[in-house]
Amino acid sequence: MFSLAEGCGCVSFRGGRRTRSLGDDSSSCRSSEIEQEVPKKLGKRILNGECTMKALAPFLKFWKRDDVSMTKAERTMKAAILIQQWYRRYLARMEVRRRYTWTIFQSIEYAGEQDQVKLYNFFNALLSHMRETSGKPSSERTSRTASVMEQVFSEESDEGGGVDETAPPKNSREPDIEFPLQRKDIDLLIETFRKKKHRLHPKQVAQILKEAAQMLKRLPNINVATTSISSQITICGDLHGKLDDLLVIFHKNGLPSPENPYIFNGDFVDRGKKGLEVFLLLLACMLAFPGGVYLNRGNHEDLIMNTRYGFIREVHQKYRHNAERLLKLIENVYRWLPLGTIINNRVFVVHGGISDTTDLDMVRSLDRDKYVSLLRPPMNEGAAPGGEGIDKVEWKQVFDILWSDPQTIGGCVANALRGAGTYFGPDVTTTFLSKNKLSFLVRSHECKPGGYEILHNGNVITIFSASNYYELGSNKGAYLKLCGNSLDRQFVQYTAAVSRTRRLTFRQRVGLVESSAMRELHSQIMTARRTLEATFRSMDVDQSGLISVSDWCFAMEETTRLGLPWRMLKDKLVRTDPDTRLVRYMDTFDLTANRGGRKSDAQTVVETLYKNKRSLEAIFKILDKDNSGYITLEEFSEACQLLGKYMPNPMTQEQLVDICRLMDINKDGLVDLNEFLESFRLAEKSLHEEEHMIAEIKAS
Repeated sequence: MFSLAEGCGCVSFRGGRRTRSLGDDSSSCRSSEIEQEVPKKLGKRILNGECTMKALAPFLKFWKRDDVSMTKAERTMKAAILIQQWYRRYLARMEVRRRYTWTIFQSIEYAGEQDQVKLYNFFNALLSHMRETSGKPSSERTSRTASVMEQVFSEESDEGGGVDETAPPKNSREPDIEFPLQRKDIDLLIETFRKKKHRLHPKQVAQILKEAAQMLKRLPNINVATTSISSQITICGDLHGKLDDLLVIFHKNGLPSPENPYIFNGDFVDRGKKGLEVFLLLLACMLAFPGGVYLNRGNHEDLIMNTRYGFIREVHQKYRHNAERLLKLIENVYRWLPLGTIINNRVFVVHGGISDTTDLDMVRSLDRDKYVSLLRPPMNEGAAPGGEGIDKVEWKQVFDILWSDPQTIGGCVANALRGAGTYFGPDVTTTFLSKNKLSFLVRSHECKPGGYEILHNGNVITIFSASNYYELGSNKGAYLKLCGNSLDRQFVQYTAAVSRTRRLTFRQRVGLVESSAMRELHSQIMTARRTLEATFRSMDVDQSGLISVSDWCFAMEETTRLGLPWRMLKDKLVRTDPDTRLVRYMDTFDLTANRGGRKSDAQTVVETLYKNKRSLEAIFKILDKDNSGYITLEEFSEACQLLGKYMPNPMTQEQLVDICRLMDINKDGLVDLNEFLESFRLAEKSLHEEEHMIAEIKAS
């Protein structure tokens, strides 16, 4: 009469006696198959997740018609088993969706970091080349740069937007905090930031940054924390501009103090909208509660990373007239942040991890302030022209502890996903802990669904404190409390914006995160559209618009290098021909073809510019050696001469001069960021027009 569909907890109705399939335990049953085999009303209930006795009441009617006599208890037991089996498979399907969604987010995130780190080789060669050709900057050039910066600041100050160090804050509704900071000032800051009442005066922001830098200068490279006074210590992971999460932590665990100390393990800014507020509040707490706050540097405490991931844009939006000067103060704080913390000589807390070459003695002895950016390491002043200008051994020590990730297998290999740091295995961890007489390692750097993860037989703990990191409901945040002399571990999980997430069912949360992931993935696909389309057409010998599933999966991975389960994602991205089972590959670029149903407009030049804007800003900042906000002809020529080594048709000096003059739209002898971006837009537009013309010629 009815049976469970093979390999699934769903139900099919057939003539004759009821049967139950004992097929494989797969959870990949299609919703369309369910609707065909189950009566419509019941099918809708099952698809909506209504796994209750009321929803499955029709099954009991069929049982009653069965000629095999059953007691009430037997029928109840069979119904319970049926519900349990279906619900387990339902949860399994949700878990599969959640996992591939998580894989999409992480792959895209790491691909972005990899792109940023890939610029390191270019930047390093560029700096070496500039040093070889120009030598040390002359005093005339240095004085010219200084005078330009002074002129810019004075102009901003004359307009009323600059930071006047001598004048008191204007009479306004800005929070009236006083220095040195005390508990009441922290309460006022929290109230101001939480209710979004008013913004701090730029002078107050500058003072917090300056005093914090002075305090950090006095600290060692590796902080020393103890629980002798407090008998406990709290470790927080990445916050990434999530002010709500920081306030939740303070609400649940109390404000910092010598009796309630905190370690914040880097990555305070970027991605979130409140990075500046998070950073200022942490620095203010460090100033107000000496011995109550320890700050470690993360890989995002780096202005080059900030250029790509949003913090610099945030500062410019909030302090339009003072952004550049405040960013210089922020950069000074970055360079003095300690690189790690050791608790009770037993626990090493660091942002990224370790490698098989990590040497804590070397880390303790290096000059951390010279590493303004790890992606632009300092040049050795005493190195001979043409020689190695970077101390790579020392630089690698810092890079590894800020960028590395643990792996489950043994050994230590380069971190290919991020493009920097290492993957270190359990054996590397054991050796490191034994050598330094440590018990375990606490690190951050990776988002985890539950906010934390324990690896390497309990020797490595990952803590991530930014909840809803990828999307609302995507993950929990967590912090770790180490209690008593034995440093017992206590994990506390939480979710910011609880009122919004509670209204969503599990299915809705998974669907919301999945939709967001597919939009991000579609953006990555559109970025690589030109290469992908060419690869698809080369596989489509008959030009039928169809290729095999295997060819489609191979092309997607070969082009995007995201390491995603493309065969599983196929039904979300493309349609297949019902007769041949071949993939309609042009659907890859059209979101209306997948179940998300969001219409995708044709790609425009503006979209092309937007998707490359972050990379272009990062490149502009690197080429602008003197941080004046302009690229001079000299700076542009030096960069292009280096690029000529890697280009098939290097340009002459005259051609370089002509290009720079063409980029100088207002003809003032300098190229600013807007002119740089506009030049790219025009070049991209010309390239698209040329490709369109070639395509028309081929078609005709």
